[in-house]
Amino acid sequence: MFRKNDGHLQEELFSHYQTMNPKIAKMLKDTWAPIFYEHVFCKIDEEVFAPLYCFDNGRPNFPVNILLSLELIKNMFDYTDEEILEQFYFNYQVIYALGIKNIGEIYFAERTLYEFRERLVNYVKEHPDEEEIMFKQFEILTRHFIDKANIKTDEQRMDSTYVTPNIKRAGRLSLAYDFLEKAVKAIPQKHLSNSLKEVLEPSFKTKLLFKTKASKINAKLETVLILCTEIYDLAKAKQLTSKEEIKLLARFLNEQAHYDTEKKVWVPEDNKEISSASMQSAHDTDATFRNKNGKTNQGYVVNLAETCSKDNPVQLITDYDLDVNIKSDTELARKRVDTIKKNTDVTDLYVDGGYYGEETINKADEAEVKLHFTDMTGRKSTSNKLPLTNFNFNEEHEVEKCPAGKIPLRSDYSKKSKSTTTHFEKSECLYCPIREHCPVKPQKKSMVLRASKKAILAANTRQEISKKEIRRENTSKRAAIEGTNSAIKRGQGANKLRVRGLIKCQLQIGLKVIGHNFKQFSRAMNKPKPKGREVVCPM
Repeated sequence: MFRKNDGHLQEELFSHYQTMNPKIAKMLKDTWAPIFYEHVFCKIDEEVFAPLYCFDNGRPNFPVNILLSLELIKNMFDYTDEEILEQFYFNYQVIYALGIKNIGEIYFAERTLYEFRERLVNYVKEHPDEEEIMFKQFEILTRHFIDKANIKTDEQRMDSTYVTPNIKRAGRLSLAYDFLEKAVKAIPQKHLSNSLKEVLEPSFKTKLLFKTKASKINAKLETVLILCTEIYDLAKAKQLTSKEEIKLLARFLNEQAHYDTEKKVWVPEDNKEISSASMQSAHDTDATFRNKNGKTNQGYVVNLAETCSKDNPVQLITDYDLDVNIKSDTELARKRVDTIKKNTDVTDLYVDGGYYGEETINKADEAEVKLHFTDMTGRKSTSNKLPLTNFNFNEEHEVEKCPAGKIPLRSDYSKKSKSTTTHFEKSECLYCPIREHCPVKPQKKSMVLRASKKAILAANTRQEISKKEIRRENTSKRAAIEGTNSAIKRGQGANKLRVRGLIKCQLQIGLKVIGHNFKQFSRAMNKPKPKGREVVCPM
Protein backbone atom coordinates (compact mmCIF):
# COMPACT_ATOMS: atom_id res chain seq x y z
CA MET A 1 0.00 0.00 0.00
CA PHE A 2 1.36 3.42 -0.96
CA ARG A 3 2.22 5.88 1.79
CA LYS A 4 4.21 9.11 1.56
CA ASN A 5 7.27 9.57 3.75
CA ASP A 6 7.14 12.95 5.48
CA GLY A 7 8.40 11.93 8.92
CA HIS A 8 11.78 13.52 8.19
CA LEU A 9 10.15 16.98 8.33
CA GLN A 10 9.63 16.58 12.08
CA GLU A 11 12.82 17.56 13.95
CA GLU A 12 13.88 15.02 16.59
CA LEU A 13 14.65 16.08 20.17
CA PHE A 14 17.64 13.75 20.40
CA SER A 15 19.80 12.55 17.52
CA HIS A 16 23.40 11.74 16.64
CA TYR A 17 23.63 15.07 14.84
CA GLN A 18 22.81 16.99 18.01
CA THR A 19 25.52 15.17 19.94
CA MET A 20 28.20 15.98 17.36
CA ASN A 21 31.09 18.29 18.14
CA PRO A 22 30.00 21.72 16.80
CA LYS A 23 33.05 21.90 14.51
CA ILE A 24 32.23 18.51 12.98
CA ALA A 25 28.56 19.51 12.61
CA LYS A 26 29.67 22.67 10.77
CA MET A 27 31.91 20.61 8.48
CA LEU A 28 28.93 18.38 7.68
CA LYS A 29 26.83 21.40 6.80
CA ASP A 30 29.47 22.45 4.27
CA THR A 31 29.30 19.15 2.36
CA TRP A 32 26.97 18.04 -0.43
CA ALA A 33 24.65 16.16 1.98
CA PRO A 34 22.52 19.11 3.21
CA ILE A 35 22.14 20.36 -0.38
CA PHE A 36 21.00 16.92 -1.49
CA TYR A 37 18.49 16.72 1.37
CA GLU A 38 17.00 20.16 0.70
CA HIS A 39 17.06 20.23 -3.10
CA VAL A 40 16.69 16.57 -4.07
CA PHE A 41 15.28 14.43 -1.26
CA CYS A 42 12.64 16.99 -0.23
CA LYS A 43 11.75 17.71 -3.88
CA ILE A 44 11.10 14.10 -4.89
CA ASP A 45 7.44 13.82 -5.85
CA GLU A 46 6.47 10.47 -4.34
CA GLU A 47 3.01 10.74 -5.89
CA VAL A 48 4.61 10.10 -9.29
CA PHE A 49 5.51 6.61 -8.01
CA ALA A 50 2.16 5.95 -6.31
CA PRO A 51 0.83 3.84 -9.26
CA LEU A 52 3.57 1.31 -8.48
CA TYR A 53 1.73 0.35 -5.30
CA CYS A 54 -1.77 -0.60 -4.15
CA PHE A 55 -3.76 2.29 -2.66
CA ASP A 56 -5.91 0.40 -0.16
CA ASN A 57 -4.44 -3.00 0.62
CA GLY A 58 -1.27 -4.53 2.08
CA ARG A 59 1.33 -3.13 4.41
CA PRO A 60 2.81 0.34 3.72
CA ASN A 61 5.66 0.56 1.23
CA PHE A 62 9.23 1.33 2.20
CA PRO A 63 9.68 5.11 1.64
CA VAL A 64 10.02 5.88 -2.07
CA ASN A 65 12.10 9.01 -1.50
CA ILE A 66 14.70 6.97 0.42
CA LEU A 67 14.86 4.23 -2.23
CA LEU A 68 15.05 6.69 -5.12
CA SER A 69 17.67 8.82 -3.35
CA LEU A 70 19.81 5.76 -2.73
CA GLU A 71 19.55 4.89 -6.43
CA LEU A 72 20.61 8.45 -7.31
CA ILE A 73 23.59 8.38 -4.95
CA LYS A 74 24.53 4.90 -6.19
CA ASN A 75 24.62 6.09 -9.81
CA MET A 76 26.20 9.43 -8.92
CA PHE A 77 29.23 7.71 -7.39
CA ASP A 78 29.02 4.49 -9.47
CA TYR A 79 28.57 2.27 -6.38
CA THR A 80 27.58 -1.38 -6.51
CA ASP A 81 24.49 -2.53 -4.59
CA GLU A 82 26.66 -3.84 -1.76
CA GLU A 83 28.56 -0.56 -1.57
CA ILE A 84 25.48 1.68 -1.48
CA LEU A 85 23.99 -0.42 1.33
CA GLU A 86 27.25 -0.12 3.24
CA GLN A 87 27.17 3.64 2.72
CA PHE A 88 23.57 3.74 3.95
CA TYR A 89 24.38 1.86 7.14
CA PHE A 90 27.68 3.51 8.07
CA ASN A 91 28.18 6.81 6.19
CA TYR A 92 26.57 9.67 8.11
CA GLN A 93 26.76 11.99 5.08
CA VAL A 94 24.57 9.60 3.11
CA ILE A 95 21.90 9.12 5.78
CA TYR A 96 21.86 12.86 6.51
CA ALA A 97 21.15 13.43 2.81
CA LEU A 98 18.14 11.10 3.25
CA GLY A 99 16.71 12.99 6.21
CA ILE A 100 17.88 10.41 8.77
CA LYS A 101 19.73 11.73 11.83
CA ASN A 102 20.72 8.48 13.57
CA ILE A 103 23.09 5.82 12.22
CA GLY A 104 21.49 2.38 12.36
CA GLU A 105 17.99 3.83 12.75
CA ILE A 106 16.55 2.18 9.62
CA TYR A 107 17.25 -1.27 8.19
CA PHE A 108 16.03 -2.76 4.96
CA ALA A 109 17.02 -5.85 3.02
CA GLU A 110 18.82 -5.73 -0.32
CA ARG A 111 15.73 -7.39 -1.79
CA THR A 112 13.75 -4.19 -1.12
CA LEU A 113 15.90 -2.35 -3.67
CA TYR A 114 15.39 -5.13 -6.23
CA GLU A 115 11.61 -5.12 -5.77
CA PHE A 116 11.50 -1.33 -6.22
CA ARG A 117 13.41 -1.63 -9.50
CA GLU A 118 11.19 -4.49 -10.61
CA ARG A 119 8.08 -2.38 -9.97
CA LEU A 120 9.58 0.48 -12.00
CA VAL A 121 10.45 -1.74 -14.97
CA ASN A 122 7.09 -3.54 -14.96
CA TYR A 123 5.18 -0.25 -14.79
CA VAL A 124 7.08 1.18 -17.78
CA LYS A 125 6.45 -2.04 -19.75
CA GLU A 126 2.74 -1.97 -18.94
CA HIS A 127 2.34 1.75 -19.79
CA PRO A 128 4.43 2.29 -22.95
CA ASP A 129 2.39 5.31 -24.06
CA GLU A 130 2.91 7.24 -20.82
CA GLU A 131 5.86 9.54 -20.18
CA GLU A 132 8.65 7.48 -18.64
CA ILE A 133 8.37 7.67 -14.84
CA MET A 134 12.04 8.51 -14.20
CA PHE A 135 11.93 11.27 -16.79
CA LYS A 136 9.05 12.89 -14.88
CA GLN A 137 11.24 13.06 -11.77
CA PHE A 138 14.13 14.37 -13.87
CA GLU A 139 11.90 17.20 -15.14
CA ILE A 140 10.81 18.13 -11.60
CA LEU A 141 14.35 18.25 -10.19
CA THR A 142 15.91 19.93 -13.23
CA ARG A 143 13.27 22.66 -13.19
CA HIS A 144 14.04 23.25 -9.51
CA PHE A 145 17.81 23.34 -10.13
CA ILE A 146 17.36 25.82 -12.99
CA ASP A 147 15.21 28.15 -10.89
CA LYS A 148 17.44 28.05 -7.81
CA ALA A 149 20.74 28.45 -9.67
CA ASN A 150 19.39 31.06 -12.14
CA ILE A 151 20.34 29.00 -15.16
CA LYS A 152 19.56 30.46 -18.58
CA THR A 153 18.13 27.88 -20.98
CA ASP A 154 17.74 29.93 -24.17
CA GLU A 155 21.06 28.61 -25.54
CA GLN A 156 21.62 24.86 -25.51
CA ARG A 157 23.80 22.23 -27.16
CA MET A 158 23.10 18.64 -28.14
CA ASP A 159 25.19 15.53 -28.67
CA SER A 160 24.86 11.76 -28.69
CA THR A 161 27.11 9.01 -27.36
CA TYR A 162 27.07 5.22 -27.31
CA VAL A 163 26.59 3.14 -24.16
CA THR A 164 26.88 -0.61 -23.75
CA PRO A 165 24.60 -2.78 -21.58
CA ASN A 166 25.90 -5.64 -19.46
CA ILE A 167 26.45 -8.04 -22.36
CA LYS A 168 29.49 -9.71 -23.87
CA ARG A 169 30.69 -9.06 -27.41
CA ALA A 170 29.60 -12.37 -28.89
CA GLY A 171 30.57 -13.85 -32.25
CA ARG A 172 27.93 -15.57 -34.36
CA LEU A 173 28.77 -19.04 -33.01
CA SER A 174 28.60 -17.90 -29.40
CA LEU A 175 25.36 -16.03 -30.11
CA ALA A 176 23.81 -19.11 -31.70
CA TYR A 177 24.81 -21.24 -28.71
CA ASP A 178 23.23 -18.79 -26.23
CA PHE A 179 19.86 -18.85 -28.01
CA LEU A 180 20.01 -22.61 -28.40
CA GLU A 181 20.82 -23.15 -24.71
CA LYS A 182 17.96 -20.91 -23.54
CA ALA A 183 15.50 -22.71 -25.83
CA VAL A 184 16.64 -26.16 -24.67
CA LYS A 185 16.25 -25.14 -21.01
CA ALA A 186 12.69 -23.99 -21.75
CA ILE A 187 11.62 -27.49 -22.84
CA PRO A 188 10.94 -30.16 -20.17
CA GLN A 189 13.83 -32.64 -19.96
CA LYS A 190 11.59 -35.63 -20.65
CA HIS A 191 10.91 -34.36 -24.19
CA LEU A 192 14.57 -33.78 -25.12
CA SER A 193 16.54 -36.08 -27.41
CA ASN A 194 20.04 -37.18 -26.45
CA SER A 195 21.60 -34.66 -28.85
CA LEU A 196 19.65 -31.82 -27.21
CA LYS A 197 20.49 -33.00 -23.69
CA GLU A 198 24.17 -32.78 -24.63
CA VAL A 199 23.74 -29.04 -25.23
CA LEU A 200 23.33 -28.53 -21.47
CA GLU A 201 26.58 -30.36 -20.69
CA PRO A 202 29.54 -28.04 -19.85
CA SER A 203 31.76 -30.02 -22.22
CA PHE A 204 29.50 -29.15 -25.18
CA LYS A 205 30.04 -25.41 -24.69
CA THR A 206 33.78 -25.84 -24.13
CA LYS A 207 34.24 -27.93 -27.25
CA LEU A 208 32.02 -25.69 -29.38
CA LEU A 209 33.30 -22.26 -28.37
CA PHE A 210 36.86 -22.78 -27.17
CA LYS A 211 38.17 -25.72 -29.19
CA THR A 212 36.89 -24.80 -32.63
CA LYS A 213 39.42 -23.60 -35.21
CA ALA A 214 38.60 -20.45 -37.17
CA SER A 215 38.39 -22.46 -40.38
CA LYS A 216 35.72 -24.72 -38.84
CA ILE A 217 33.43 -21.99 -37.44
CA ASN A 218 30.97 -22.02 -40.37
CA ALA A 219 30.62 -25.80 -40.19
CA LYS A 220 30.01 -25.64 -36.44
CA LEU A 221 27.48 -22.85 -36.96
CA GLU A 222 25.57 -25.06 -39.38
CA THR A 223 25.57 -27.83 -36.75
CA VAL A 224 24.12 -25.46 -34.15
CA LEU A 225 21.46 -24.32 -36.62
CA ILE A 226 20.43 -27.97 -37.12
CA LEU A 227 20.00 -28.28 -33.35
CA CYS A 228 18.04 -25.00 -33.32
CA THR A 229 15.73 -26.43 -35.98
CA GLU A 230 15.29 -29.62 -33.95
CA ILE A 231 14.38 -27.78 -30.75
CA TYR A 232 11.97 -25.47 -32.61
CA ASP A 233 10.23 -28.42 -34.30
CA LEU A 234 9.98 -30.14 -30.91
CA ALA A 235 8.47 -27.02 -29.31
CA LYS A 236 6.00 -26.80 -32.19
CA ALA A 237 4.97 -30.43 -31.73
CA LYS A 238 4.51 -29.96 -27.98
CA GLN A 239 2.65 -26.64 -28.47
CA LEU A 240 5.33 -24.67 -26.62
CA THR A 241 6.03 -22.05 -29.29
CA SER A 242 4.37 -19.37 -27.14
CA LYS A 243 7.31 -19.49 -24.73
CA GLU A 244 9.52 -16.41 -24.95
CA GLU A 245 12.70 -18.48 -25.40
CA ILE A 246 11.22 -20.27 -28.43
CA LYS A 247 9.99 -16.99 -29.96
CA LEU A 248 13.49 -15.55 -29.64
CA LEU A 249 14.99 -18.67 -31.21
CA ALA A 250 12.66 -18.30 -34.20
CA ARG A 251 13.61 -14.62 -34.52
CA PHE A 252 17.31 -15.54 -34.33
CA LEU A 253 16.93 -18.07 -37.15
CA ASN A 254 15.17 -15.54 -39.37
CA GLU A 255 17.81 -12.87 -38.70
CA GLN A 256 20.94 -14.99 -38.98
CA ALA A 257 19.97 -17.62 -41.58
CA HIS A 258 17.68 -18.43 -44.48
CA TYR A 259 15.75 -21.63 -45.10
CA ASP A 260 16.90 -23.82 -47.99
CA THR A 261 13.66 -25.38 -49.29
CA GLU A 262 15.49 -28.04 -51.29
CA LYS A 263 17.78 -29.30 -48.52
CA LYS A 264 15.21 -28.37 -45.86
CA VAL A 265 17.84 -26.86 -43.56
CA TRP A 266 18.70 -23.39 -42.24
CA VAL A 267 21.79 -21.95 -43.95
CA PRO A 268 23.83 -19.15 -42.30
CA GLU A 269 23.57 -15.76 -43.98
CA ASP A 270 26.72 -13.96 -45.12
CA ASN A 271 27.94 -11.45 -42.56
CA LYS A 272 27.15 -8.55 -44.92
CA GLU A 273 23.54 -9.72 -45.26
CA ILE A 274 22.77 -9.54 -41.53
CA SER A 275 20.84 -6.44 -40.47
CA SER A 276 22.33 -4.09 -37.89
CA ALA A 277 18.93 -4.30 -36.14
CA SER A 278 19.43 -8.01 -35.48
CA MET A 279 19.80 -9.28 -31.91
CA GLN A 280 23.28 -8.90 -30.43
CA SER A 281 22.73 -10.95 -27.28
CA ALA A 282 20.38 -13.62 -26.00
CA HIS A 283 20.28 -11.69 -22.72
CA ASP A 284 19.47 -8.27 -24.20
CA THR A 285 17.33 -8.60 -27.29
CA ASP A 286 16.82 -4.82 -27.61
CA ALA A 287 20.50 -4.01 -28.24
CA THR A 288 21.56 -3.33 -31.84
CA PHE A 289 24.82 -3.08 -33.79
CA ARG A 290 26.39 0.12 -35.15
CA ASN A 291 29.60 0.73 -37.06
CA LYS A 292 30.38 4.44 -37.16
CA ASN A 293 33.65 5.68 -38.59
CA GLY A 294 35.28 2.31 -37.98
CA LYS A 295 34.17 2.11 -34.33
CA THR A 296 31.64 -0.59 -33.49
CA ASN A 297 29.11 -0.65 -30.69
CA GLN A 298 26.60 -3.22 -29.49
CA GLY A 299 23.97 -1.52 -27.41
CA TYR A 300 22.30 1.88 -27.29
CA VAL A 301 22.75 5.57 -27.99
CA VAL A 302 22.12 8.36 -25.46
CA ASN A 303 21.13 11.80 -26.71
CA LEU A 304 21.73 14.75 -24.37
CA ALA A 305 20.77 18.42 -24.46
CA GLU A 306 22.56 20.84 -22.14
CA THR A 307 22.53 24.56 -21.43
CA CYS A 308 25.52 26.51 -22.79
CA SER A 309 25.03 30.18 -21.96
CA LYS A 310 28.28 31.87 -20.88
CA ASP A 311 26.33 33.68 -18.16
CA ASN A 312 25.50 30.44 -16.33
CA PRO A 313 27.51 29.52 -13.20
CA VAL A 314 27.29 25.87 -14.33
CA GLN A 315 25.62 24.03 -17.20
CA LEU A 316 22.77 21.56 -16.63
CA ILE A 317 21.41 18.74 -18.78
CA THR A 318 17.88 19.71 -19.84
CA ASP A 319 16.92 16.56 -21.75
CA TYR A 320 18.04 12.99 -22.26
CA ASP A 321 16.88 10.03 -24.29
CA LEU A 322 18.12 6.48 -24.80
CA ASP A 323 17.34 4.49 -27.93
CA VAL A 324 18.76 1.67 -30.03
CA ASN A 325 22.11 2.70 -31.51
CA ILE A 326 20.94 2.39 -35.13
CA LYS A 327 18.92 5.59 -34.67
CA SER A 328 20.62 8.51 -36.43
CA ASP A 329 21.32 11.86 -34.79
CA THR A 330 18.74 13.49 -37.04
CA GLU A 331 16.04 11.08 -35.84
CA LEU A 332 17.00 11.66 -32.20
CA ALA A 333 16.87 15.44 -32.61
CA ARG A 334 13.46 15.40 -34.31
CA LYS A 335 12.16 13.17 -31.54
CA ARG A 336 13.32 15.45 -28.70
CA VAL A 337 13.13 19.06 -29.90
CA ASP A 338 9.45 19.52 -28.96
CA THR A 339 10.05 18.17 -25.43
CA ILE A 340 13.06 20.46 -24.95
CA LYS A 341 11.01 23.44 -26.12
CA LYS A 342 8.14 22.50 -23.80
CA ASN A 343 10.39 22.24 -20.74
CA THR A 344 12.68 25.21 -21.42
CA ASP A 345 12.73 28.50 -23.31
CA VAL A 346 15.36 27.34 -25.79
CA THR A 347 15.81 29.49 -28.89
CA ASP A 348 19.25 28.40 -30.12
CA LEU A 349 20.57 24.84 -30.31
CA TYR A 350 24.22 24.08 -31.16
CA VAL A 351 24.90 20.71 -32.81
CA ASP A 352 27.53 18.95 -34.92
CA GLY A 353 27.20 17.96 -38.56
CA GLY A 354 25.62 14.61 -37.73
CA TYR A 355 22.36 16.39 -36.89
CA TYR A 356 22.11 18.16 -40.23
CA GLY A 357 19.05 17.31 -42.29
CA GLU A 358 16.15 19.09 -43.96
CA GLU A 359 13.53 17.38 -41.78
CA THR A 360 15.49 18.22 -38.63
CA ILE A 361 15.73 21.90 -39.56
CA ASN A 362 12.02 22.00 -40.45
CA LYS A 363 11.12 20.39 -37.12
CA ALA A 364 13.27 22.90 -35.25
CA ASP A 365 11.71 25.79 -37.19
CA GLU A 366 8.24 24.59 -36.18
CA ALA A 367 9.37 24.72 -32.54
CA GLU A 368 10.91 28.17 -33.15
CA VAL A 369 14.41 26.87 -32.45
CA LYS A 370 17.41 27.97 -34.52
CA LEU A 371 19.94 25.20 -35.23
CA HIS A 372 23.62 26.17 -35.33
CA PHE A 373 25.92 23.62 -36.98
CA THR A 374 29.65 23.17 -36.46
CA ASP A 375 29.96 21.22 -39.71
CA MET A 376 27.90 19.40 -42.32
CA THR A 377 27.75 15.80 -43.43
CA GLY A 378 28.32 14.90 -47.07
CA ARG A 379 31.02 15.87 -49.53
CA LYS A 380 31.66 19.47 -50.47
CA SER A 381 30.95 20.42 -54.06
CA THR A 382 34.00 20.37 -56.36
CA SER A 383 32.13 22.11 -59.18
CA ASN A 384 33.29 25.52 -60.40
CA LYS A 385 29.65 26.59 -60.71
CA LEU A 386 28.30 29.41 -58.57
CA PRO A 387 26.52 28.22 -55.41
CA LEU A 388 22.77 28.70 -55.02
CA THR A 389 23.41 31.28 -52.30
CA ASN A 390 24.44 33.72 -55.06
CA PHE A 391 20.80 33.79 -56.18
CA ASN A 392 18.29 35.85 -54.21
CA PHE A 393 15.45 33.64 -52.94
CA ASN A 394 12.34 34.99 -51.21
CA GLU A 395 10.51 33.30 -48.32
CA GLU A 396 8.47 31.24 -50.80
CA HIS A 397 11.74 29.76 -52.20
CA GLU A 398 11.27 31.66 -55.48
CA VAL A 399 14.20 33.39 -57.22
CA GLU A 400 13.97 37.19 -57.30
CA LYS A 401 17.34 37.97 -58.87
CA CYS A 402 20.33 36.09 -60.33
CA PRO A 403 24.02 36.71 -59.39
CA ALA A 404 24.30 39.17 -62.27
CA GLY A 405 21.27 41.11 -61.05
CA LYS A 406 18.88 39.89 -63.76
CA ILE A 407 15.21 39.41 -62.85
CA PRO A 408 13.77 36.06 -64.03
CA LEU A 409 10.85 35.74 -66.45
CA ARG A 410 9.13 33.59 -63.85
CA SER A 411 10.01 31.47 -60.81
CA ASP A 412 7.72 28.81 -59.38
CA TYR A 413 8.06 26.65 -56.26
CA SER A 414 6.31 23.25 -56.29
CA LYS A 415 5.20 21.99 -52.88
CA LYS A 416 4.72 18.53 -54.35
CA SER A 417 8.29 18.11 -55.61
CA LYS A 418 9.75 20.59 -53.09
CA SER A 419 11.75 22.30 -55.83
CA THR A 420 11.98 25.66 -57.59
CA THR A 421 12.01 26.11 -61.38
CA THR A 422 13.20 29.50 -62.62
CA HIS A 423 13.26 30.78 -66.24
CA PHE A 424 15.59 33.56 -67.46
CA GLU A 425 15.71 35.46 -70.76
CA LYS A 426 17.97 33.43 -73.04
CA SER A 427 19.49 36.40 -74.83
CA GLU A 428 20.60 37.97 -71.55
CA CYS A 429 22.16 34.76 -70.22
CA LEU A 430 24.11 33.80 -73.36
CA TYR A 431 26.26 36.93 -73.24
CA CYS A 432 26.48 37.24 -69.44
CA PRO A 433 30.11 37.67 -68.19
CA ILE A 434 29.61 34.92 -65.57
CA ARG A 435 27.82 32.51 -67.92
CA GLU A 436 30.65 29.95 -67.69
CA HIS A 437 30.15 29.59 -63.93
CA CYS A 438 26.37 29.97 -63.79
CA PRO A 439 24.36 26.77 -62.99
CA VAL A 440 21.46 27.68 -65.33
CA LYS A 441 20.91 25.32 -68.27
CA PRO A 442 19.74 26.22 -71.79
CA GLN A 443 16.35 25.14 -73.08
CA LYS A 444 14.58 25.87 -76.34
CA LYS A 445 13.08 29.23 -75.34
CA SER A 446 14.83 30.17 -72.10
CA MET A 447 17.59 29.42 -69.59
CA VAL A 448 16.40 27.36 -66.62
CA LEU A 449 17.57 26.93 -63.04
CA ARG A 450 16.16 23.98 -61.10
CA ALA A 451 16.89 23.79 -57.39
CA SER A 452 15.41 21.57 -54.71
CA LYS A 453 14.49 23.00 -51.33
CA LYS A 454 17.01 20.59 -49.82
CA ALA A 455 19.81 21.95 -52.02
CA ILE A 456 18.88 25.57 -51.20
CA LEU A 457 18.87 24.79 -47.49
CA ALA A 458 22.22 23.00 -47.70
CA ALA A 459 23.79 25.88 -49.62
CA ASN A 460 22.58 28.44 -47.07
CA THR A 461 23.81 26.36 -44.14
CA ARG A 462 27.18 25.69 -45.78
CA GLN A 463 27.63 29.39 -46.51
CA GLU A 464 26.79 30.28 -42.90
CA ILE A 465 29.31 27.90 -41.32
CA SER A 466 31.97 28.85 -43.89
CA LYS A 467 32.31 32.16 -42.03
CA LYS A 468 35.17 31.65 -39.57
CA GLU A 469 33.71 33.73 -36.74
CA ILE A 470 30.35 31.90 -36.89
CA ARG A 471 31.95 28.47 -37.12
CA ARG A 472 34.31 29.31 -34.25
CA GLU A 473 31.43 30.43 -32.05
CA ASN A 474 29.30 27.37 -32.92
CA THR A 475 32.20 25.02 -32.20
CA SER A 476 33.07 26.79 -28.96
CA LYS A 477 29.53 26.61 -27.60
CA ARG A 478 29.04 22.95 -28.53
CA ALA A 479 32.45 21.52 -27.60
CA ALA A 480 32.02 21.23 -23.82
CA ILE A 481 29.18 18.71 -24.11
CA GLU A 482 31.86 16.16 -25.00
CA GLY A 483 33.13 16.63 -21.45
CA THR A 484 29.62 16.04 -20.11
CA ASN A 485 29.44 12.77 -22.05
CA SER A 486 32.79 11.74 -20.62
CA ALA A 487 31.80 12.66 -17.05
CA ILE A 488 28.68 10.49 -17.21
CA LYS A 489 30.32 7.59 -19.05
CA ARG A 490 33.64 7.41 -17.23
CA GLY A 491 32.89 9.17 -13.96
CA GLN A 492 29.51 7.55 -13.34
CA GLY A 493 29.86 4.20 -15.10
CA ALA A 494 27.53 4.79 -18.06
CA ASN A 495 30.09 3.52 -20.56
CA LYS A 496 29.33 -0.06 -19.48
CA LEU A 497 25.99 -0.24 -17.70
CA ARG A 498 25.29 -2.93 -15.10
CA VAL A 499 21.86 -3.74 -16.54
CA ARG A 500 20.39 -5.16 -19.75
CA GLY A 501 17.40 -4.22 -21.86
CA LEU A 502 16.25 -0.88 -23.23
CA ILE A 503 13.89 -0.05 -20.36
CA LYS A 504 16.39 -0.84 -17.60
CA CYS A 505 19.14 1.07 -19.41
CA GLN A 506 16.81 4.05 -19.90
CA LEU A 507 15.98 4.13 -16.18
CA GLN A 508 19.63 3.87 -15.17
CA ILE A 509 20.71 6.62 -17.58
CA GLY A 510 17.99 8.82 -16.07
CA LEU A 511 19.45 8.26 -12.59
CA LYS A 512 22.96 9.06 -13.80
CA VAL A 513 21.82 12.24 -15.56
CA ILE A 514 20.03 13.46 -12.42
CA GLY A 515 23.18 12.64 -10.43
CA HIS A 516 25.31 14.64 -12.85
CA ASN A 517 22.94 17.61 -12.64
CA PHE A 518 23.09 17.51 -8.85
CA LYS A 519 26.89 17.64 -8.95
CA GLN A 520 26.66 20.72 -11.16
CA PHE A 521 23.96 22.28 -8.97
CA SER A 522 26.11 21.63 -5.89
CA ARG A 523 28.90 23.64 -7.51
CA ALA A 524 26.49 26.45 -8.32
CA MET A 525 25.48 26.64 -4.67
CA ASN A 526 29.14 27.34 -3.79
CA LYS A 527 29.54 24.01 -2.07
CA PRO A 528 32.17 21.33 -2.66
CA LYS A 529 31.38 19.15 -5.64
CA PRO A 530 30.65 15.58 -4.51
CA LYS A 531 33.87 13.70 -5.07
CA GLY A 532 34.52 10.14 -6.13
CA ARG A 533 34.11 6.88 -4.31
CA GLU A 534 34.47 7.03 -0.54
CA VAL A 535 35.86 4.43 1.84
CA VAL A 536 33.71 3.92 4.91
CA CYS A 537 36.17 2.03 7.07
CA PRO A 538 39.75 2.31 5.73
CA MET A 539 41.92 -0.57 6.89
